[in-house]
Amino acid sequence: MSFTGKYELQSQENFEPFMKALGLPDDQIQKGKDIKSISEIVQDGKKFKITVTTGSKVLHNEFTVGEECEMEMLSGEKVKGIVQMEGNNKLVANLKGLKSVTELNGDIITNTMTIGDLTYKRISKRI
Repeated sequence: MSFTGKYELQSQENFEPFMKALGLPDDQIQKGKDIKSISEIVQDGKKFKITVTTGSKVLHNEFTVGEECEMEMLSGEKVKGIVQMEGNNKLVANLKGLKSVTELNGDIITNTMTIGDLTYKRISKRI
């Protein structure tokens, strides 16, 4: 199953408390909470390029499944981590205390991020 495509945010849960836990300033949180971000994914075998555009903020990460890489967090901090693939539709990463699980089912991508006991869930649909 290929992740390649553009996806628009449909819904999210726990955005504000999660972003506060990441250390984002309140003004950025307020600006970002109602924006329908667009995620663009290009998959070439085990190589991924992911661009997430939220208003004027663009987050760009590239990685190869199973290899250490440097990724930019939502806070702008760059951290090293490894992304693993489970089955053919789930990407799992552990980045500096944050666990990210991205699962593709048909045209829907569900991304769940967890820090401690706080979970942020976002659902996006292929456009």
